[in-house]
Amino acid sequence: MKTAIITAAICAAITAGCTGTASKTDAAAADGTTPAPAVDLRGKWILENIVINDSTYVRPAEETPDQIQYITFDDSTYHIATNCNSISGPYVINGDSITLGDGIMTEMACDNMTTEDMLRRVLPHIGLVDLTNDSTARLDSPTSSEYIVIRKAR
Repeated sequence: MKTAIITAAICAAITAGCTGTASKTDAAAADGTTPAPAVDLRGKWILENIVINDSTYVRPAEETPDQIQYITFDDSTYHIATNCNSISGPYVINGDSITLGDGIMTEMACDNMTTEDMLRRVLPHIGLVDLTNDSTARLDSPTSSEYIVIRKAR
């Protein structure tokens, strides 16, 4: 009789310990799906297009054809080099979401600051990453038509 009571108590303790602690990854695995891996943007990316809306955009290569303007992603820091100034700050990627933290920016006055002006407007709104073939990415604003198109540097 004691053995039956002890066995029942152990089974109850095991059952109680197994409820309510499954992670999202465990839940996804249980239903046969796998969670989306984080997008890997590490490396140097050329700034191709910065868009506010259909009629307001800039293509950095057309603005300053003699200078490559780019963004570099390290493990947790982004660095943007324009034709005049630079912007750096922290970033976090979770799945296809990206958060570009406030950073620092040099403030030299230059003849052509179009790319920088557009970046200052768009960067705070970026929240999503759409990566195509590991060579082109679109950094999107989740609530508007603002986005940045970048191409992996060779």
